Amino acid sequence: MKNIKYIFILLIFVTFNSCSVYNFTGTGKIDAKTFQVNFFQNNAELIEPGIDRTFTLKLQDLIQNQTNLNLVKNGGDLTYEGEIVDYRISPMTATADQQASQNRLKIRVNVRFTNKNKETDNFEKTFEFYDDYPANQQLVGSQLSKSLDIIFERITQDIFNESLAKW
Repeated sequence: MKNIKYIFILLIFVTFNSCSVYNFTGTGKIDAKTFQVNFFQNNAELIEPGIDRTFTLKLQDLIQNQTNLNLVKNGGDLTYEGEIVDYRISPMTATADQQASQNRLKIRVNVRFTNKNKETDNFEKTFEFYDDYPANQQLVGSQLSKSLDIIFERITQDIFNESLAKW
């Protein structure tokens, strides 16, 4: 009976000790308490108004929701900055009468990540993703919102994985 008690205590200790190394988002131990996301300017040739602000806010929200880091306006331990470098709409598939049946919206974002506490983690990298939509629909309103949500969700998650999750 005494051995079972010690095994139980050891099991609890190991369980709680291992939780301090990794959390459910896979970020591991982060030697930072704060982060900042600077405004991502839209420098693409084709400008869609407001996507720069939307992207910046989506990246902030993702990091806040998946870590316990505090968002600050400046002086953060972790800094995300960059620009939207490409916003492109291209025909993807054609019908028999040479009409586009599907279009693709592709967005590319250049990101500079800086970790004040661990400079080996710093990087500058381009992230991109796309969404295909029917060619008979205009890329406005709900279709634009849907495409931006899909694209920004993937790009922000890729940035998170590259900078914090190390996947």
